[in-house]
Amino acid sequence: MAAMQQKLRTSLAATLSDTGLLRSDGLINGKWVKAASGKLFPVNDPGTDTKVASVSAFGEADAKLAVSAAEQSFDAWRSKTMQERGRLLSRWSELIGENSSDLATIMCLESGKPKAESKGEVNYAMSFINMYAGMQTNGMVLPQQTDSHLLMVTKEPVGVCALLTPWNFPAAMFTRKAAPALMAGCTIVLKPAEDTPLTALALAWLWERAGGPKGVVNVVPTPRELVQEVGNVLTTDEAVRKISFTGSTAVGKHLLKQAAGTVKKTSMELGGNAPFVVFDDANLELAVNGAMTAKFRFGGQVCIAPNRFLVQEGIYEAFVAKMAEQIRALRVGDGLDSRTNMGPLINLAARDKVAGLVKDAIDKGADVVCGGQLEQHEMGNNFFAPTLLGGCTLDMRISHEEIFGPVVAVMKFKDVDEALTISNSSRSGLAGYVYTQDYSRGMRFAGKLEVGMVGMNESSISSCVVPFGGVKESGMGREGSVMGMDEFMEVKSICLGGI
Repeated sequence: MAAMQQKLRTSLAATLSDTGLLRSDGLINGKWVKAASGKLFPVNDPGTDTKVASVSAFGEADAKLAVSAAEQSFDAWRSKTMQERGRLLSRWSELIGENSSDLATIMCLESGKPKAESKGEVNYAMSFINMYAGMQTNGMVLPQQTDSHLLMVTKEPVGVCALLTPWNFPAAMFTRKAAPALMAGCTIVLKPAEDTPLTALALAWLWERAGGPKGVVNVVPTPRELVQEVGNVLTTDEAVRKISFTGSTAVGKHLLKQAAGTVKKTSMELGGNAPFVVFDDANLELAVNGAMTAKFRFGGQVCIAPNRFLVQEGIYEAFVAKMAEQIRALRVGDGLDSRTNMGPLINLAARDKVAGLVKDAIDKGADVVCGGQLEQHEMGNNFFAPTLLGGCTLDMRISHEEIFGPVVAVMKFKDVDEALTISNSSRSGLAGYVYTQDYSRGMRFAGKLEVGMVGMNESSISSCVVPFGGVKESGMGREGSVMGMDEFMEVKSICLGGI
């Protein structure tokens, strides 16, 4: 098995049914072009930390060309009817579905996400395109103020949009941003995360095959050392009227400062620190299964993954024991192996961050129930053992910093007030979870949680129809649902007189 998986890694293109999906250049104005500098950057497999592809390293000059192409194509694209745009998006989704296995393989090898999860993400990505392809925008006719006036409100595309997507959901975050933007009549410049550009480039190639007009979708793959100069172009160029970013709170704050100079419309989906609250009366099996799903999806590298597990005293011991049993059963390994439950972390920096948080917690008195150390894996060094820490306290870094890794940090609470105080003590407010069989208490608790999304007795809280986003330092704006398209539109009032 190991030899077969290594063969897949050493010749990625040969494993794909359609080798055209593996792109090495960026897309500008309908042409696949190399970086002006001629430079390339490596894309590594997190499992082995070896190179699986090389991609053109776009910089400032390339970003400016992409913005110009999007600007030039805007008028023609916005003039198309929504039915025309919708048919094109539907064809794009069809092609994604036809190539879902290849896309999942590419995603698995550049992100470390197990292939089964990668296939699920491809379907998730398609759901946004399918929903927005059939969506229409509606204006309003307002009550007139005088007999000779007619008041109307219309919605118009904001213009050129810069979309900055993360590495943990390289397909879904592309389509969750691009589909509503395109249906609204906007043109886009997409900068994928430097760790996972291959999935985005493959999706862009399928957009072209679907008949996408030149310049409507542009993709600028960028290595870490050039991110700042490309970001400067996207946040300061006057032609760009909208920034949509998913990533860390620190980077989001920086982008907001840069975008303020030209007062751009912005959407920010930033970091989380989700509480997972389990009351004494909770269904234990439901709570544990929900915790496992929410925490260990992509090894905890998910912004809505639970960070702080608050468990009431009466159920604490049973919850910890049941969680430990399931965590020990997780199979860590190669994402291409169908038996694998969890792959590597994205890179060494991510692994070291998780290790540092765990060490700090242990040094301050946390109990290591299972895991707690680097995973010594034959594949590579980016693995961290699924971990359960008991007896966590608020003086530990792990109680306040986003973990983004496979660590369950559990602390006890006495009553509702204490659980709510701890839950709301974070500067982040993306998601929260509450498990109780007292629905009255659960709904009151959910209403007081300072987050943008709540799962009550449910951990799968995201879908294309749900407005996704947070409060406080977790960002602004919403993605998905009808609200997601409004983020890419401007409202205009028209007063007709003399009628």
